[in-house]
Amino acid sequence: MPPAMPSPDLARLAEPGSPEELLVRRIDFERLPRHVALIMDGNGRWAAERAQPRVDGHRAGVDAVRETVETTARLGIPVLTLYAFSVENWKRPRFEIWTLMNLLKEYIRRELDELVANGIRCRPIGRWRELDDSVVRQLERAVEATAGGERMTLNIALNYSGRCEIVDACRHVVSDWAAGKRADIDEETIGDYLYTSGLPDPDLLIRTSGELRVSNFLLWQIAYTEIWVTSTLWPDFRRGHLYRAILDYQSRERRFGGVGGGAGEGSTDAALAARHRERGA
Repeated sequence: MPPAMPSPDLARLAEPGSPEELLVRRIDFERLPRHVALIMDGNGRWAAERAQPRVDGHRAGVDAVRETVETTARLGIPVLTLYAFSVENWKRPRFEIWTLMNLLKEYIRRELDELVANGIRCRPIGRWRELDDSVVRQLERAVEATAGGERMTLNIALNYSGRCEIVDACRHVVSDWAAGKRADIDEETIGDYLYTSGLPDPDLLIRTSGELRVSNFLLWQIAYTEIWVTSTLWPDFRRGHLYRAILDYQSRERRFGGVGGGAGEGSTDAALAARHRERGA
């Protein structure tokens, strides 16, 4: 578990007097989500609205990635997971896929030193080793270079599918059983075999572009996740949107299947929430 972070420097989170500063000052930094997951959607529509090729939307989306990663780390949120490329995305035109992979490699080349300097650990999840060798090498380089990062874990979901993740976890359980390494089959055991093993489940899932679906993303992990959807297309997503999502998250009562709102019920709610969080500790 990452060490406790000091209170964020507000001046690094928003310009003085800006609308973003007003949002930041409302955030309770003692109640931040421990894990934010993000479905980055709307690049194609962003490009179409400007009569540009779809790949231009992906290029524009890189700036949103950079600002989101930077801001999440500055807030002191321990884990950020970005849905970068799904198993289903292989159905897209070959040139679009080629562009996405090259943008990924370029992002790693340009940002790696910053990730290291800021204590951000890069962790690809999914069947990412099935990607092109040049992509795998860049990812392996990033994993090795950032291994000592303790400020934030950046999960990049690549060649990812929530269903495939559960299938892979079950296959590993069966393989270990066959090898004599046996354990009770329960939620904790399955969790230990997921790509996100060792990390807390997402507290907050953000989806851009207004679509109301989870798109095969972290299906096991988001059982109790709060979901925030914005109509903003991914290339236009900025730190102000992230602050609004966090404020909305903090306004909700998380019951984890319990009952809240009445006298004496808060302790049950808190206990359920604590158990949920402990599983990710």
